[in-house]
Amino acid sequence: MEVVDPLTGDLVEVVGFSDLRIGKLRRGKVRDVYDLGDELLIYHTDRVSAFDVVLPTLIPHKGEYLQRLSVYWMEKSRKVFPNHLIAVADSRTIRVRKAKRIDIEWVVRKYLYGSLWREYSEGKRELYGIKLPSGLRKAEELPSPIVTPTTKVDKGHDQAITKREALERGLLDNETWDALEDASIKLYEFYEREAKAKGLIIPDFKLEFGWVGGELIQIDEPPTHDSARIWASSYYRVGESQEDHCLDKEFLRECLRRMGFHGEGEAPILPPVVVGEVEKRCIGAYRVLAEGEKIEALGLLSVDAIFK
Repeated sequence: MEVVDPLTGDLVEVVGFSDLRIGKLRRGKVRDVYDLGDELLIYHTDRVSAFDVVLPTLIPHKGEYLQRLSVYWMEKSRKVFPNHLIAVADSRTIRVRKAKRIDIEWVVRKYLYGSLWREYSEGKRELYGIKLPSGLRKAEELPSPIVTPTTKVDKGHDQAITKREALERGLLDNETWDALEDASIKLYEFYEREAKAKGLIIPDFKLEFGWVGGELIQIDEPPTHDSARIWASSYYRVGESQEDHCLDKEFLRECLRRMGFHGEGEAPILPPVVVGEVEKRCIGAYRVLAEGEKIEALGLLSVDAIFK
C-alpha cells in the first residue's frame, strides 16, 4: 500500500502484513514470524503498537529501520553473549535460529522511570525484591543496573516475577536463572557503553532468551525504538520527563494520552505530524547509533509543540 510520507511528501510503500509463501506464519504485534523448522524468518512490518494495542496507522520505513538496528546490535553483541541471528534475508527480513523460549522477560533498568518510578512515587521502596533509597527523583540514575523480570505471555499483560516464583513454576532452574541474570547485566553494560559513545542513554530495555540444544542464546530483539527507552544525553534532565527528545515509543504513548487514548476502546488514527515524528525516531535510532548522526540533526518536535 502506498501512503504520503509526512516527512518528504512523497508516495512511499508501507507494509502492514507480509505475504511470504513459506513455512507456518505467526503474527506478532509488529513482526510476522515464519516457522521453517530449525529456523525462523522474522519479517519487520510497518505496524506500530502501544498499550498492547496494534494501532490502525502504519509508520513509513519503520520495519526497515527496526530490522537494521536489530542486525547492527546482534552482530556487535555476539562477543558478549550468543544470539539467534543467522543472516539478513532482505531489507525487512532476518533468518534466525529457532529456540525454545524461556517464558520470562528480563527487564534491566538503570534509571528510575516508567512503572518503576510510578511505584516509587507512590511510596514503595522495595520493588522486585530490591530496596531503593528514599529521596530519588524521576529519571534519576541508579547506583547500578537492576534486573526486574516479568512473565512472558502471548496474550494479556506481563506480571512481575521473582526468582523463587520462577523456580516454583518450573520456568527454569537455579543455575539457568543466575546465568541469565548475569547475561542480562553484561548485555546492558555493553549496550550502555555503545549508546553513551553516540550521545545516547539507554535507561532500560527488555531481553528474552531461549535454548537451542544445550546452548542459551539471546532471542527476540535487542534495544530498538520498540523494545527500549533511548534518551538523548544532551537533553537529559533529572526530575523531568524525557519524551520530547527520546528515540523510543514513549513519545508515541504520550501523544496517544494527549489524544485521550490509554489502551481502552478503539485506537485512533494517528495525525500525519505524529506519524512523521514516530518515523523520525525509528529512523533516527538507527542513524545515531549505527552511523553516528547527531540527534540535533533529526529535527525532533516535542509533544507540547504538536499539541499546543
